[in-house]
Amino acid sequence: MTKGKSLVRAGLILGLVASTVGWKAPAARAETITVTHWGGQFYGVPYAVAMDKGFFKKNGVDVTGILTAAGGGTAVRNTLAGGIPFGEVSLAAAVQAINSGQKLIIIGAGAQSVSDQMWVVKKDSSLTGIKDLVGKKIAFTAPGSVSNMVILMALKANGITQQQVKLVPAGDLGANLAAVSSGAVDAGFSDELVFAQNKELVKPLFMVRDAMDSRMMQTVMITTAEYAKTHPEVIKGLIAARREGLAYALEHPDESADITAKAYNNPNANLFRAHLQALIKEKYWSDGRLDYTAMNHMVEGLQITGQMTGEVDWSKYVDTSYLPADLRASK
Repeated sequence: MTKGKSLVRAGLILGLVASTVGWKAPAARAETITVTHWGGQFYGVPYAVAMDKGFFKKNGVDVTGILTAAGGGTAVRNTLAGGIPFGEVSLAAAVQAINSGQKLIIIGAGAQSVSDQMWVVKKDSSLTGIKDLVGKKIAFTAPGSVSNMVILMALKANGITQQQVKLVPAGDLGANLAAVSSGAVDAGFSDELVFAQNKELVKPLFMVRDAMDSRMMQTVMITTAEYAKTHPEVIKGLIAARREGLAYALEHPDESADITAKAYNNPNANLFRAHLQALIKEKYWSDGRLDYTAMNHMVEGLQITGQMTGEVDWSKYVDTSYLPADLRASK
């Protein structure tokens, strides 16, 4: 690590520590929260570390369990049903839920990149890049999903229209892998972690970060306006604990990968270590600060999939008052 990077990392850690000084944590109580794709995707790393290291309890909220969800509206519903109505969910799902009249607020940022996503092909495929997909069958997860948005945006960025390909909603990442392996589709959606576990079956066709701007806000922290108003110390404690968990993961990546693998009941600790290092390099997680450029990029995805029209007035969706003062200014 260069001296400059060391100073930046040190400054981040000192900033995180300083932000938690000056307010007294409330008495802790055991609770559950929701994190989309907990146990599979790496949105949950800061939470796994925060639980293991006692950061939640330190900040007055004893989070003892994480509810998972397959994404989208399910994650929002699980958030509302959890012990604390707090969740890290898809930004797209949050926007759609608020548009439908649910009294939710976005209180902070989560994962801010899709850089680890990719499309893969069979090992013996003759396809070599995204431009070879014209006239081919391409799998993604589900209509309206992030993978649906990303493939359309990547194709558009490379001069390919939706009419020039056949898009197939295949299901989760495992189903995409199966569809590619069986020859049912020419290319399927994956991420670096799933690919690393299946290199004998498939090879990368293209990385999203090479095909389009991968700065895209995937997930945000949400709660209900009523709960935040009546329990501000709990919401602030959750945000502070996640921030400390992320800071620890950045400073101790191998240990944090091991913690996450254990929390996810996954024996592939070495793969978790490699993947976490790759995500750190790509600045995958936000410390909570909202990046409106990345959020608008997600809105572009909603527009391109026909899920919404017009722009988003973020002031009607976001309340930054529960973030530490140094994170309230947007990027």
